[in-house]
Amino acid sequence: MSAGPPEGWQRLHPLSPVVRGGRATIAIAFLLAPIAFGRDTFSNATPQLVIITVLALGGFVSWLVTRWRIEDDDLRIETGLLRRQSLRFPLAQVQAIDVVRPGLARMFRVAELRLRLAGASGSTARLAYVAEHEVEPLRDELLALARGARLGEELPADEEAAPASEEEILTAVATGPLVAAIILESGWLIAILAGLVVGFVVSPGTVSGVLGGSGFVWLLSMATFLWRRFNQQYRLTVAERADGLHLRGGLVALTAEVIRPGRVQAVRLVEPVLWRPLGWCRLEVDIAGRQKKKGEGEAQRGQLRTLLPVGKRAVAIELVDRLVPDRPRELSPPPRRVFWKSPFRYRALGWGRTETYVVTTSGRLRRATCWVPFEKVQSLRHVQGPVQRRLRLASVHVDTAGRAVHATLRDRDASEASGALAELTNLARAARRRPALT
Repeated sequence: MSAGPPEGWQRLHPLSPVVRGGRATIAIAFLLAPIAFGRDTFSNATPQLVIITVLALGGFVSWLVTRWRIEDDDLRIETGLLRRQSLRFPLAQVQAIDVVRPGLARMFRVAELRLRLAGASGSTARLAYVAEHEVEPLRDELLALARGARLGEELPADEEAAPASEEEILTAVATGPLVAAIILESGWLIAILAGLVVGFVVSPGTVSGVLGGSGFVWLLSMATFLWRRFNQQYRLTVAERADGLHLRGGLVALTAEVIRPGRVQAVRLVEPVLWRPLGWCRLEVDIAGRQKKKGEGEAQRGQLRTLLPVGKRAVAIELVDRLVPDRPRELSPPPRRVFWKSPFRYRALGWGRTETYVVTTSGRLRRATCWVPFEKVQSLRHVQGPVQRRLRLASVHVDTAGRAVHATLRDRDASEASGALAELTNLARAARRRPALT
Protein backbone atom coordinates (compact mmCIF):
# COMPACT_ATOMS: atom_id res chain seq x y z
CA MET A 1 0.00 0.00 0.00
CA SER A 2 1.38 3.40 -0.97
CA ALA A 3 2.12 5.81 1.85
CA GLY A 4 1.06 8.88 -0.16
CA PRO A 5 -2.10 9.77 -2.08
CA PRO A 6 -2.69 8.35 -5.58
CA GLU A 7 -1.07 10.03 -8.55
CA GLY A 8 -2.48 13.52 -9.14
CA TRP A 9 -3.96 13.82 -5.65
CA GLN A 10 -2.36 15.96 -2.97
CA ARG A 11 -2.73 16.11 0.80
CA LEU A 12 -2.96 19.10 3.07
CA HIS A 13 -0.08 20.06 5.34
CA PRO A 14 0.49 17.46 8.12
CA LEU A 15 0.03 20.17 10.77
CA SER A 16 -3.43 21.08 9.44
CA PRO A 17 -5.31 19.29 12.28
CA VAL A 18 -3.27 21.22 14.86
CA VAL A 19 -4.10 24.59 13.30
CA ARG A 20 -7.76 23.72 12.66
CA GLY A 21 -8.05 22.78 16.33
CA GLY A 22 -7.63 26.45 17.24
CA ARG A 23 -8.74 26.93 20.83
CA ALA A 24 -8.71 23.16 21.40
CA THR A 25 -5.01 23.08 20.50
CA ILE A 26 -4.29 25.86 22.99
CA ALA A 27 -6.31 24.01 25.65
CA ILE A 28 -4.30 20.83 25.00
CA ALA A 29 -1.07 22.81 25.40
CA PHE A 30 -2.23 23.99 28.82
CA LEU A 31 -3.12 20.42 29.81
CA LEU A 32 0.33 19.20 28.81
CA ALA A 33 2.19 22.08 30.46
CA PRO A 34 2.20 20.60 34.04
CA ILE A 35 3.62 17.32 32.71
CA ALA A 36 6.24 19.04 30.57
CA PHE A 37 7.51 21.06 33.55
CA GLY A 38 7.46 18.07 35.89
CA ARG A 39 4.66 19.40 38.10
CA ASP A 40 2.43 16.41 37.44
CA THR A 41 2.97 12.66 36.89
CA PHE A 42 1.68 10.56 34.04
CA SER A 43 -0.46 8.50 36.42
CA ASN A 44 -2.25 11.58 37.75
CA ALA A 45 -2.72 12.95 34.23
CA THR A 46 -4.14 9.75 32.70
CA PRO A 47 -7.65 11.16 31.95
CA GLN A 48 -6.16 14.22 30.25
CA LEU A 49 -3.77 12.06 28.21
CA VAL A 50 -6.62 9.81 27.06
CA ILE A 51 -8.62 12.82 25.87
CA ILE A 52 -5.59 14.29 24.11
CA THR A 53 -4.82 10.96 22.43
CA VAL A 54 -8.38 10.61 21.13
CA LEU A 55 -8.35 14.17 19.76
CA ALA A 56 -4.95 13.69 18.15
CA LEU A 57 -6.03 10.41 16.56
CA GLY A 58 -9.21 12.02 15.21
CA GLY A 59 -7.22 14.88 13.71
CA PHE A 60 -4.75 12.50 12.09
CA VAL A 61 -7.53 10.39 10.54
CA SER A 62 -9.25 13.54 9.24
CA TRP A 63 -6.01 14.62 7.59
CA LEU A 64 -5.34 11.15 6.21
CA VAL A 65 -8.71 10.82 4.45
CA THR A 66 -8.67 14.34 2.94
CA ARG A 67 -7.12 14.92 -0.47
CA TRP A 68 -7.48 17.39 -3.34
CA ARG A 69 -6.49 17.97 -6.94
CA ILE A 70 -7.23 20.18 -9.94
CA GLU A 71 -9.25 18.18 -12.44
CA ASP A 72 -10.06 19.81 -15.80
CA ASP A 73 -11.68 23.14 -14.86
CA ASP A 74 -12.67 22.07 -11.35
CA LEU A 75 -11.09 21.92 -7.93
CA ARG A 76 -11.96 18.52 -6.50
CA ILE A 77 -11.80 17.80 -2.76
CA GLU A 78 -12.49 14.38 -1.22
CA THR A 79 -12.90 13.87 2.52
CA GLY A 80 -14.64 11.66 5.06
CA LEU A 81 -13.94 8.22 6.52
CA LEU A 82 -17.31 6.55 7.13
CA ARG A 83 -19.26 8.97 4.94
CA ARG A 84 -17.10 9.74 1.94
CA GLN A 85 -17.65 13.07 0.17
CA SER A 86 -16.33 14.09 -3.25
CA LEU A 87 -16.84 17.80 -3.89
CA ARG A 88 -16.29 19.62 -7.19
CA PHE A 89 -15.92 23.40 -7.35
CA PRO A 90 -16.02 24.93 -10.88
CA LEU A 91 -13.19 27.43 -11.23
CA ALA A 92 -15.25 29.45 -13.73
CA GLN A 93 -17.57 30.44 -10.85
CA VAL A 94 -14.80 31.74 -8.60
CA GLN A 95 -15.75 35.16 -7.20
CA ALA A 96 -12.70 35.76 -5.01
CA ILE A 97 -9.74 33.86 -3.58
CA ASP A 98 -8.58 34.48 -0.01
CA VAL A 99 -5.38 33.52 1.74
CA VAL A 100 -6.06 33.42 5.49
CA ARG A 101 -3.39 33.08 8.17
CA PRO A 102 -4.76 32.86 11.72
CA GLY A 103 -2.40 33.18 14.66
CA LEU A 104 -1.63 29.45 14.92
CA ALA A 105 -1.20 29.20 11.15
CA ARG A 106 1.44 31.93 11.22
CA MET A 107 3.20 30.11 14.05
CA PHE A 108 3.41 26.87 12.06
CA ARG A 109 4.02 28.64 8.71
CA VAL A 110 0.90 27.38 6.97
CA ALA A 111 -2.03 29.20 5.35
CA GLU A 112 -5.59 28.51 4.24
CA LEU A 113 -6.70 28.99 0.66
CA ARG A 114 -10.39 29.86 0.37
CA LEU A 115 -12.25 30.04 -2.94
CA ARG A 116 -15.62 31.80 -2.93
CA LEU A 117 -18.00 30.76 -5.68
CA ALA A 118 -21.18 32.20 -7.16
CA GLY A 119 -24.21 30.21 -8.24
CA ALA A 120 -27.26 29.01 -6.36
CA SER A 121 -25.26 27.49 -3.51
CA GLY A 122 -22.69 30.25 -3.19
CA SER A 123 -20.37 27.61 -1.71
CA THR A 124 -16.83 28.02 -0.44
CA ALA A 125 -13.93 25.68 -1.20
CA ARG A 126 -11.34 25.52 1.58
CA LEU A 127 -7.85 24.08 1.50
CA ALA A 128 -6.96 24.32 5.17
CA TYR A 129 -4.00 24.23 5.37
CA VAL A 130 -1.12 24.25 2.87
CA ALA A 131 2.52 25.22 3.33
CA GLU A 132 3.08 28.96 3.47
CA HIS A 133 5.59 28.97 0.61
CA GLU A 134 3.14 27.09 -1.64
CA VAL A 135 -0.01 29.12 -1.10
CA GLU A 136 0.81 32.16 -3.28
CA PRO A 137 1.88 30.14 -6.38
CA LEU A 138 -1.18 27.91 -5.94
CA ARG A 139 -3.49 30.92 -5.74
CA ASP A 140 -1.94 32.40 -8.89
CA GLU A 141 -2.37 29.09 -10.70
CA LEU A 142 -6.04 28.84 -9.69
CA LEU A 143 -6.69 32.43 -10.77
CA ALA A 144 -5.11 31.75 -14.18
CA LEU A 145 -7.16 28.56 -14.58
CA ALA A 146 -10.31 30.41 -13.51
CA ARG A 147 -9.76 33.04 -16.21
CA GLY A 148 -9.26 30.34 -18.82
CA ALA A 149 -12.35 28.41 -17.66
CA ARG A 150 -14.48 31.56 -17.76
CA LEU A 151 -13.33 32.43 -21.28
CA GLY A 152 -13.71 28.84 -22.44
CA GLU A 153 -10.15 28.56 -23.69
CA GLU A 154 -6.83 27.18 -22.59
CA LEU A 155 -4.30 29.66 -21.31
CA PRO A 156 -0.75 29.68 -22.67
CA ALA A 157 1.69 27.69 -20.60
CA ASP A 158 3.69 30.77 -19.68
CA GLU A 159 0.58 32.55 -18.37
CA GLU A 160 -0.39 29.58 -16.21
CA ALA A 161 3.07 29.44 -14.74
CA ALA A 162 3.59 33.15 -14.24
CA PRO A 163 0.50 35.38 -14.14
CA ALA A 164 0.95 39.14 -14.26
CA SER A 165 2.90 40.18 -11.22
CA GLU A 166 3.07 43.94 -11.64
CA GLU A 167 0.99 45.59 -8.97
CA GLU A 168 -0.11 49.12 -8.22
CA ILE A 169 -0.82 50.12 -4.62
CA LEU A 170 -4.10 52.01 -4.59
CA THR A 171 -4.47 52.77 -0.88
CA ALA A 172 -3.18 51.77 2.56
CA VAL A 173 -4.92 52.53 5.85
CA ALA A 174 -2.98 54.15 8.69
CA THR A 175 -3.51 52.84 12.23
CA GLY A 176 -4.29 56.21 13.86
CA PRO A 177 -7.26 57.16 11.66
CA LEU A 178 -8.59 53.59 11.89
CA VAL A 179 -8.65 53.69 15.70
CA ALA A 180 -10.22 57.16 15.69
CA ALA A 181 -12.86 56.08 13.17
CA ILE A 182 -13.84 53.02 15.23
CA ILE A 183 -14.12 55.18 18.35
CA LEU A 184 -16.28 57.77 16.60
CA GLU A 185 -18.57 55.23 14.94
CA SER A 186 -18.87 53.03 18.06
CA GLY A 187 -18.66 55.87 20.57
CA TRP A 188 -21.62 54.77 22.67
CA LEU A 189 -20.23 51.25 23.03
CA ILE A 190 -16.74 52.44 23.95
CA ALA A 191 -18.24 54.90 26.47
CA ILE A 192 -20.08 52.02 28.16
CA LEU A 193 -16.93 49.88 28.28
CA ALA A 194 -14.87 52.76 29.67
CA GLY A 195 -17.54 53.52 32.26
CA LEU A 196 -17.57 49.91 33.41
CA VAL A 197 -13.77 49.88 33.73
CA VAL A 198 -13.81 53.06 35.83
CA GLY A 199 -16.69 51.70 37.89
CA PHE A 200 -14.83 48.46 38.53
CA VAL A 201 -11.86 50.43 39.88
CA VAL A 202 -14.06 52.59 42.13
CA SER A 203 -16.64 50.03 43.22
CA PRO A 204 -15.88 46.46 42.08
CA GLY A 205 -18.87 44.96 43.90
CA THR A 206 -21.43 47.18 42.18
CA VAL A 207 -20.04 46.55 38.72
CA SER A 208 -19.84 42.79 39.37
CA GLY A 209 -23.51 42.82 40.27
CA VAL A 210 -24.42 44.70 37.10
CA LEU A 211 -22.35 42.36 34.92
CA GLY A 212 -23.63 39.20 36.57
CA GLY A 213 -24.68 36.48 34.11
CA SER A 214 -25.85 37.82 30.77
CA GLY A 215 -24.27 41.26 31.36
CA PHE A 216 -20.78 39.81 31.28
CA VAL A 217 -21.55 37.84 28.10
CA TRP A 218 -22.82 41.02 26.42
CA LEU A 219 -19.73 42.95 27.50
CA LEU A 220 -17.43 40.23 26.18
CA SER A 221 -19.26 40.05 22.85
CA MET A 222 -19.08 43.82 22.35
CA ALA A 223 -15.36 43.92 23.16
CA THR A 224 -14.82 41.01 20.77
CA PHE A 225 -16.72 42.88 18.04
CA LEU A 226 -14.45 45.92 18.38
CA TRP A 227 -11.31 43.78 18.43
CA ARG A 228 -12.30 41.78 15.36
CA ARG A 229 -13.03 44.92 13.40
CA PHE A 230 -9.66 46.41 14.30
CA ASN A 231 -7.85 43.13 13.66
CA GLN A 232 -9.49 42.66 10.26
CA GLN A 233 -8.88 46.21 9.00
CA TYR A 234 -5.44 46.78 10.52
CA ARG A 235 -3.04 48.10 7.85
CA LEU A 236 -5.44 47.10 5.08
CA THR A 237 -3.74 47.58 1.72
CA VAL A 238 -5.51 47.54 -1.65
CA ALA A 239 -3.47 46.87 -4.78
CA GLU A 240 -4.43 46.29 -8.39
CA ARG A 241 -3.04 43.60 -10.66
CA ALA A 242 -4.13 42.10 -13.95
CA ASP A 243 -5.89 39.27 -12.10
CA GLY A 244 -7.97 41.62 -9.93
CA LEU A 245 -7.91 43.63 -6.73
CA HIS A 246 -5.57 42.35 -4.00
CA LEU A 247 -6.56 43.06 -0.39
CA ARG A 248 -4.05 42.41 2.40
CA GLY A 249 -4.37 43.21 6.08
CA GLY A 250 -4.79 42.00 9.64
CA LEU A 251 -2.94 42.16 12.94
CA VAL A 252 -3.10 38.64 14.40
CA ALA A 253 -5.03 36.84 11.66
CA LEU A 254 -3.63 37.90 8.29
CA THR A 255 -5.93 37.85 5.26
CA ALA A 256 -4.95 38.20 1.62
CA GLU A 257 -7.82 38.24 -0.85
CA VAL A 258 -8.13 38.55 -4.61
CA ILE A 259 -11.37 39.90 -6.08
CA ARG A 260 -11.48 38.94 -9.74
CA PRO A 261 -12.46 41.49 -12.42
CA GLY A 262 -16.18 41.63 -13.09
CA ARG A 263 -17.15 40.01 -9.77
CA VAL A 264 -18.15 43.18 -7.92
CA GLN A 265 -21.94 43.35 -7.70
CA ALA A 266 -22.20 46.83 -6.18
CA VAL A 267 -20.10 49.58 -4.61
CA ARG A 268 -21.12 51.57 -1.54
CA LEU A 269 -19.60 54.71 -0.02
CA VAL A 270 -20.69 55.34 3.60
CA GLU A 271 -20.30 58.64 5.47
CA PRO A 272 -21.25 58.36 9.19
CA VAL A 273 -22.41 61.61 10.73
CA LEU A 274 -19.44 61.93 13.12
CA TRP A 275 -16.98 61.32 10.28
CA ARG A 276 -18.33 63.98 7.95
CA PRO A 277 -16.75 67.01 9.74
CA LEU A 278 -13.36 65.29 9.20
CA GLY A 279 -14.10 64.51 5.55
CA TRP A 280 -13.86 60.75 6.20
CA CYS A 281 -15.80 57.92 4.58
CA ARG A 282 -15.75 54.13 4.12
CA LEU A 283 -15.79 52.32 0.78
CA GLU A 284 -17.21 48.79 0.45
CA VAL A 285 -17.91 46.35 -2.37
CA ASP A 286 -20.49 43.58 -2.49
CA ILE A 287 -19.68 40.17 -3.97
CA ALA A 288 -22.12 37.51 -5.10
CA GLY A 289 -22.46 34.23 -3.25
CA ARG A 290 -23.42 33.12 0.22
CA GLN A 291 -20.51 34.08 2.47
CA LYS A 292 -21.36 32.49 5.81
CA LYS A 293 -19.75 29.11 6.04
CA LYS A 294 -19.05 26.70 8.86
CA GLY A 295 -15.53 27.09 10.17
CA GLU A 296 -15.10 30.71 9.13
CA GLY A 297 -14.32 33.52 11.54
CA GLU A 298 -16.31 36.73 11.73
CA ALA A 299 -13.67 38.53 9.72
CA GLN A 300 -14.45 36.34 6.71
CA ARG A 301 -18.23 35.94 7.02
CA GLY A 302 -19.59 39.21 5.73
CA GLN A 303 -20.47 39.63 2.06
CA LEU A 304 -19.17 43.18 2.09
CA ARG A 305 -15.49 43.69 1.42
CA THR A 306 -14.11 46.90 2.85
CA LEU A 307 -11.67 48.49 0.41
CA LEU A 308 -11.19 51.64 2.47
CA PRO A 309 -12.10 51.31 6.19
CA VAL A 310 -11.56 55.04 6.66
CA GLY A 311 -10.09 57.73 4.46
CA LYS A 312 -10.61 61.06 2.81
CA ARG A 313 -13.51 61.30 0.38
CA ALA A 314 -11.18 62.27 -2.46
CA VAL A 315 -9.23 59.01 -2.02
CA ALA A 316 -12.47 57.01 -1.98
CA ILE A 317 -13.70 58.70 -5.15
CA GLU A 318 -10.44 57.77 -6.91
CA LEU A 319 -11.12 54.14 -6.05
CA VAL A 320 -14.73 54.50 -7.19
CA ASP A 321 -13.54 55.82 -10.55
CA ARG A 322 -11.52 52.62 -11.00
CA LEU A 323 -14.41 50.39 -10.00
CA VAL A 324 -17.14 52.44 -11.68
CA PRO A 325 -15.43 54.08 -14.69
CA ASP A 326 -18.69 55.32 -16.21
CA ARG A 327 -20.31 56.45 -12.98
CA PRO A 328 -23.18 58.95 -13.15
CA ARG A 329 -22.11 62.51 -12.33
CA GLU A 330 -25.51 64.22 -12.10
CA LEU A 331 -28.07 63.31 -9.44
CA SER A 332 -31.78 64.06 -9.62
CA PRO A 333 -33.21 65.50 -6.33
CA PRO A 334 -36.52 64.26 -4.90
CA PRO A 335 -39.83 66.19 -5.12
CA ARG A 336 -40.22 68.87 -2.45
CA ARG A 337 -43.20 67.13 -0.88
CA VAL A 338 -40.87 64.31 0.24
CA PHE A 339 -39.90 66.69 3.08
CA TRP A 340 -43.23 65.94 4.79
CA LYS A 341 -42.48 62.21 4.78
CA SER A 342 -38.73 62.21 5.50
CA PRO A 343 -37.62 65.64 6.75
CA PHE A 344 -34.19 64.43 7.94
CA ARG A 345 -33.43 62.28 4.91
CA TYR A 346 -34.88 64.61 2.30
CA ARG A 347 -31.65 66.41 1.38
CA ALA A 348 -29.69 63.13 1.11
CA LEU A 349 -31.98 61.53 -1.49
CA GLY A 350 -31.04 61.41 -5.15
CA TRP A 351 -30.37 59.13 -8.10
CA GLY A 352 -28.77 59.13 -11.51
CA ARG A 353 -27.73 56.75 -14.27
CA THR A 354 -25.61 56.27 -17.35
CA GLU A 355 -25.87 53.53 -19.97
CA THR A 356 -23.97 51.14 -17.69
CA TYR A 357 -24.50 52.20 -14.05
CA VAL A 358 -27.19 53.48 -11.70
CA VAL A 359 -26.39 55.41 -8.52
CA THR A 360 -28.57 56.26 -5.52
CA THR A 361 -28.00 58.23 -2.31
CA SER A 362 -29.83 58.01 1.01
CA GLY A 363 -29.31 57.96 4.77
CA ARG A 364 -29.95 60.10 7.81
CA LEU A 365 -27.06 59.48 10.19
CA ARG A 366 -25.12 57.25 7.79
CA ARG A 367 -25.20 58.77 4.32
CA ALA A 368 -24.74 56.02 1.74
CA THR A 369 -24.06 56.26 -1.98
CA CYS A 370 -24.55 53.03 -3.96
CA TRP A 371 -23.38 52.28 -7.51
CA VAL A 372 -24.75 49.20 -9.31
CA PRO A 373 -23.72 48.04 -12.82
CA PHE A 374 -26.75 47.19 -14.95
CA GLU A 375 -25.18 43.88 -16.00
CA LYS A 376 -25.38 42.72 -12.36
CA VAL A 377 -29.06 43.62 -11.84
CA GLN A 378 -31.16 40.58 -10.90
CA SER A 379 -34.54 42.23 -10.39
CA LEU A 380 -36.30 45.60 -10.09
CA ARG A 381 -39.22 46.30 -7.77
CA HIS A 382 -41.75 49.12 -7.73
CA VAL A 383 -42.90 49.74 -4.13
CA GLN A 384 -45.51 52.21 -2.88
CA GLY A 385 -46.49 52.39 0.79
CA PRO A 386 -49.63 54.03 2.24
CA VAL A 387 -47.87 57.32 3.05
CA GLN A 388 -46.27 57.35 -0.39
CA ARG A 389 -49.65 56.81 -2.06
CA ARG A 390 -51.02 59.76 -0.12
CA LEU A 391 -48.15 61.98 -1.35
CA ARG A 392 -48.11 60.46 -4.88
CA LEU A 393 -44.64 58.97 -4.32
CA ALA A 394 -43.05 55.57 -4.99
CA SER A 395 -39.69 53.79 -4.70
CA VAL A 396 -37.83 51.56 -7.15
CA HIS A 397 -35.48 48.90 -5.72
CA VAL A 398 -32.57 47.60 -7.80
CA ASP A 399 -31.50 44.14 -6.56
CA THR A 400 -28.25 42.30 -7.33
CA ALA A 401 -26.87 38.83 -6.57
CA GLY A 402 -25.02 40.32 -3.63
CA ARG A 403 -27.37 40.66 -0.66
CA ALA A 404 -25.74 43.47 1.28
CA VAL A 405 -25.97 46.49 -1.06
CA HIS A 406 -29.13 47.50 -2.90
CA ALA A 407 -29.67 50.71 -4.83
CA THR A 408 -33.06 52.27 -4.11
CA LEU A 409 -34.63 55.18 -5.94
CA ARG A 410 -36.41 56.28 -2.80
CA ASP A 411 -39.45 58.55 -2.64
CA ARG A 412 -39.71 59.62 -6.28
CA ASP A 413 -42.73 61.12 -7.96
CA ALA A 414 -45.08 58.23 -8.86
CA SER A 415 -44.91 58.92 -12.60
CA GLU A 416 -41.11 59.32 -12.43
CA ALA A 417 -40.79 55.98 -10.58
CA SER A 418 -42.89 54.18 -13.21
CA GLY A 419 -40.82 55.67 -16.03
CA ALA A 420 -37.56 54.85 -14.23
CA LEU A 421 -38.68 51.24 -13.71
CA ALA A 422 -39.24 50.75 -17.44
CA GLU A 423 -36.04 52.59 -18.36
CA LEU A 424 -33.83 50.69 -15.91
CA THR A 425 -35.36 47.37 -16.99
CA ASN A 426 -34.42 48.04 -20.61
CA LEU A 427 -30.91 49.16 -19.67
CA ALA A 428 -30.36 46.08 -17.49
CA ARG A 429 -31.61 43.79 -20.27
CA ALA A 430 -29.30 45.42 -22.80
CA ALA A 431 -26.31 45.29 -20.43
CA ARG A 432 -26.78 41.58 -19.76
CA ARG A 433 -26.93 40.84 -23.47
CA ARG A 434 -23.87 42.94 -24.29
CA PRO A 435 -21.17 40.46 -23.08
CA ALA A 436 -22.70 37.70 -25.18
CA LEU A 437 -22.36 39.84 -28.29
CA THR A 438 -18.68 40.70 -27.72
